[in-house]
Amino acid sequence: MIQSELAIIGDIVLHRVGEDESHSTISNELTQIADDDENMLFRRIFLKPFSTHTSTFEFAHPVGIEHNILYSLARKIFDEEDFLEQSKAIARHLISVSKHPNIKEGDLFMARFDDVGFGNKHYRALGIYKFEDKDSYLDTSSSGRTTRYTLKKGIGGRKPDKAVLILFTDEPYTLFVIDNSPNETEYWQNEFIKHKPKNDFVNNTNDVMGIAKNFITEEIPQIYQVTKADQIDFLNRSVEYFKTHEKYDRKEFEEEVFHHDEMIQSFRRFDKSFREENSIEVADTFEISQQSVKKQARVFKSVLKLDKNFHIYIHGNRELIEQGVDNEGRKYYKIYYEEES
Repeated sequence: MIQSELAIIGDIVLHRVGEDESHSTISNELTQIADDDENMLFRRIFLKPFSTHTSTFEFAHPVGIEHNILYSLARKIFDEEDFLEQSKAIARHLISVSKHPNIKEGDLFMARFDDVGFGNKHYRALGIYKFEDKDSYLDTSSSGRTTRYTLKKGIGGRKPDKAVLILFTDEPYTLFVIDNSPNETEYWQNEFIKHKPKNDFVNNTNDVMGIAKNFITEEIPQIYQVTKADQIDFLNRSVEYFKTHEKYDRKEFEEEVFHHDEMIQSFRRFDKSFREENSIEVADTFEISQQSVKKQARVFKSVLKLDKNFHIYIHGNRELIEQGVDNEGRKYYKIYYEEES
């Protein structure tokens, strides 16, 4: 989802967090990137894990956003207040909410970035990463005619166990979250970060495609006489709209996918009800997230399954398929084509 090719990593700080501050190491040193190779390495470790994320969040708090501790500290970093001191406060905040017995100690990295790409723009960013486990690797060396190896542990090949990337977009800031064990304890998302889904083009794309899929697969068969091939055609048209347009327009989408006024009105009623029941907010127009489209398209099934004998993949013109019943009552599909490959 983010683009990291042009990103520049500034200061990095490493703390070690445990069950309380007495079992933690709060660092007093900042590290700066030495050269391009090191910058590339840290981009791979810190930014690549977010490259395929298709859900965005924003800071939240039941009383008011100003009471969200991580938001307040991140904003101070955005305002160029002392990065080392704010990183210490962030580490202490994490320690203060790490009270569950299943929470592991770990290395806590924080890094500042410039020029992180997102939605055709570039932003400053703050990354916070907790590594709880390490991989074993062999460190080799040679001297004269002697070679040696040493078994060591490190994080070079690992993704962080928990992380949050804070893009300093116009407020509300845009968050990407990693939590590899959310069922063990909810402290990372619910106590340390405190977030909610963001009403932006990423989630809007996900939501509209999801609503359309539910309408086509669940609602249409209940109110219209449609075949499975007809449903697949609607699904294909939905995906094709998002793949071929840079911006979503609600009226345009409805007309291109559903055509008929009666079905458009049915979709609008379903859309309104679905949003209300699931507390979803979607704009009538927004930039389409192609990464979200790519992910959502995987669940738009275009396979027509006929008993256990045939699977027909339908990707194009619905008019090239005819359905019927022969004199013996057997159902059939007639398929027209020009070339065989």
